[in-house]
Amino acid sequence: MKRYFAIFFAAVLFIGSQTVFAHQMALPEPVLNESAGETVQTPSLILLPPELNDVYSFLWNFGSSSQAPYVEYSPSLTLAAAGDTDASIPSSIRNNKYFLESVRLANLAQQAFDEGDYDASAMYSEQSVQQAHLSDDYVRLQLKIKEADDAIAAARKRLDFAASVNAASRYPVEYSQAQAAYNEARAFRAAQSWDDAIDAANRVLTVLAYVDREAPKAPVQAAPVQEGPLPLPAQYTVRPWSVSKDCLWNIAGRPWVYNDSRKWKTLYDANKNNMPQPNNPDLIHPGQVLNIPSIKGENRQGMWDSTKTYQSLP
Repeated sequence: MKRYFAIFFAAVLFIGSQTVFAHQMALPEPVLNESAGETVQTPSLILLPPELNDVYSFLWNFGSSSQAPYVEYSPSLTLAAAGDTDASIPSSIRNNKYFLESVRLANLAQQAFDEGDYDASAMYSEQSVQQAHLSDDYVRLQLKIKEADDAIAAARKRLDFAASVNAASRYPVEYSQAQAAYNEARAFRAAQSWDDAIDAANRVLTVLAYVDREAPKAPVQAAPVQEGPLPLPAQYTVRPWSVSKDCLWNIAGRPWVYNDSRKWKTLYDANKNNMPQPNNPDLIHPGQVLNIPSIKGENRQGMWDSTKTYQSLP
């Protein structure tokens, strides 16, 4: 009779324990969403009630056998191990105040559980998860800020390089667009619009992508005494099609080149050995320097300068 009463008591106890632990079993495991290609887990606390069969076995042998199995609750605790060891995230971000508070509360939940205070354990567990979510949000924000700052720094470096190779004169349109995009990136950053700041900074890199080095300089010669009109340019740096519709036909037709598009073959013959595909006159690349040979005995010197005004070739 004693054993049957014990079995009945075990059934009541088990059903009650399921109610106590149902909330813990439903707690979602906080996960830091992917940022910069990394995934970090945050603290979670899962409390597991004993199996019903184990309780039955324990109580059935209660008082009748000294070898009765010992049954206890088995808590499982994971404290953001991945987030705490991910070297790609600075420790100052990983070990933020929310994460540390989550760990503290999880430890309190463990301690309360070990002491049999399951209500307190459940409360601390829930608070730990809430702090873990706050830590997730904090880490995501800090990584986004770092991404924006890195993009702006890269844009600034590219602008400085472009200035060092005289891009303001060689590529005035592109350089102006890059400066405007950089200023937008800084303004978006000040307004905490991180994605817009990143996009604007990346536009700087796109616009200045083909600005790689300064055009070859002509041999140093004594500057001739200028008498008469400004010499026509002897070289020209190809610009993008989207900016100036550069092709040999259009370049030859410009007044300060030959003022006749039909003279494109003269440009081709003078430059084909330096072209990407010598047998393809249609393929020229932005940044490529073209030599402009004289065809009427005209005086030609130096690189074409967009700030200068040239006379037309008769």
